[in-house]
Amino acid sequence: MRPVIELQNVDTVYEGEKNATLKGVTLKIWPGDLICVLGPNGAGKTTLLETINGILPCKRGRILVLEKDICSKGPWIRSHVGYMLQEYTFLESTPYLVKDVIIMGRFGKIGLLRRPNDIDWTAAKRAAEYMDVLHLWNRPIGKLSGGQTQKVLLARMLAKNPKILLMDEPYSNLDYKAVEDISSKICQIHRNRNLTMVMVIHELSHIPPKCNRIILLKDGKVLGDAPPNKMLNSNQFKRAFSEYSV
Repeated sequence: MRPVIELQNVDTVYEGEKNATLKGVTLKIWPGDLICVLGPNGAGKTTLLETINGILPCKRGRILVLEKDICSKGPWIRSHVGYMLQEYTFLESTPYLVKDVIIMGRFGKIGLLRRPNDIDWTAAKRAAEYMDVLHLWNRPIGKLSGGQTQKVLLARMLAKNPKILLMDEPYSNLDYKAVEDISSKICQIHRNRNLTMVMVIHELSHIPPKCNRIILLKDGKVLGDAPPNKMLNSNQFKRAFSEYSV
C-alpha cells in the first residue's frame, strides 16, 4: 500500500509574506484514513489543506497526491479531490439554484467551458439523493438553512466522484442537531465509499467517531500524529492547548 498523500519536508509561504506558514511538514496519509487536523488559531490548518490541493505552492519540499507531483499535475489532482472551503455562505440573493451548485462539482472533470451532459447530471442527482437534498433541487441556494447548505456543498464534492475529500471546518456555524446530521453523513460517506478524508475541526466534540488519526499543528509544525485517544491524552496536546482555545 502506498500513501495517497505525502508531504516531504514542506514549507509553504503565502504570496507577499516572508515567513513560511507551514514549516518542514512531513506527513503520510493512507487510503481510507479519516483524519482530523487540530491546532490553535494560526497553526496552519487551512494552509495544510490548501497545500495538499495545490492552491498554495510549496517553497521547499515535495508533495505527492495520488502518487502524482502536485507541482506538475495540479489540475489532474484537483479533478480527483473534493474540497470544502471554510464558512462558505451564500447571500439570499445568490442567483443559483441547488442543482446549479451541485453540478459545479463536475466542472473539474469536464472543464469550465463545456456544458454538462446526461452523465454529469446523473452524477449530480445521485449525489443530491445521497445527501438527502434532492427535494431541494430547484430551491435557491441562498434560502437554505446552514445544515442544508452544508449538505449541498458535500453533494457538490461527491458529484465529482472524488478519491479524496478535504474539508475545512464543515461544522462551523451549525447547531447541535445539524452537526450530528452532517457528522453522520460524513461517516456514512467514509464507510460506503472508503474515501480518504482530511478535515480541519474547531471543537473536540466534532471529532467523528470514525476518525482514526488526529494531526496536531502549532506554529506551522506538526507536533503530533496519533489515534484520537492517544493524541487527546498526550503531553503534546495538553501543552499546545494550555495557552490557546481549540
